[in-house]
Amino acid sequence: MSKELVQKQFGAHAEAYATSRVHAQGASLKRLVELIQPQADWHVLDVATAAGHTAYAFAPHVAHVTATDLTPEMIPVAAKLAAERGITNLTLETADAEELPYGDASFDLVTCRIAPHHFPHIDRFVSEAVRVLRPNGLLAVVDNVVPNDPPAGDYINAFEKLRDPSHGRALSVEEWLAAFEQAGLTVILHETAPKSMEFTPWAERMGATPEVIAELRRRLLEAPPSAADFFKTYMTEQDLFFNLDEAIILGRKA
Repeated sequence: MSKELVQKQFGAHAEAYATSRVHAQGASLKRLVELIQPQADWHVLDVATAAGHTAYAFAPHVAHVTATDLTPEMIPVAAKLAAERGITNLTLETADAEELPYGDASFDLVTCRIAPHHFPHIDRFVSEAVRVLRPNGLLAVVDNVVPNDPPAGDYINAFEKLRDPSHGRALSVEEWLAAFEQAGLTVILHETAPKSMEFTPWAERMGATPEVIAELRRRLLEAPPSAADFFKTYMTEQDLFFNLDEAIILGRKA
């Protein structure tokens, strides 16, 4: 999975992330602010900001937010939303999560929400986040996670990758905790919550073909028991629904 593929996928569908319910209104967005309790003098870096929803959530509470994304097409989308919301303490820049163009100890908080499963090298991202954090600074990651069961995790990741070829690999919570600890962070909190996904807008957001959408539906409905327990698929008159698990992990730099 290449970074060029990530840029191609997200560049083609940048506008969809401005209105995506999961990204714009997901429960983890409010929860993240509640847990962190940002301070008025903080400088925040939001990595892989996409349409900027996490940056907008923190901007009213801090001195300044720098929001970055690998995909250049995301920047004008985020800038438009920021202008509509009257957010002025925000800088938007193109940057690679694994090679952040900022000096050591530049930020009080680094956030990254629903993006690391696209990164080729999550350990490099965590290492870079730690580098740019000030002493006692916080790294806050929100991302989809898979069970600590390799067959189930492989099935779920393959399902996600079929819908979006730029999907790399969602980690388990246990893998995230190990990554934080290996980078020298003290994990101060982690929690997981299910999020209900409406199948049709989820499948269509990244431009999946009708054939791929049909195969995704089949994989949901015919998932092996361990993956089926995770997806908890159900039908309504409106659509097919399924669950994904989302984790919040907070780590403090020594």
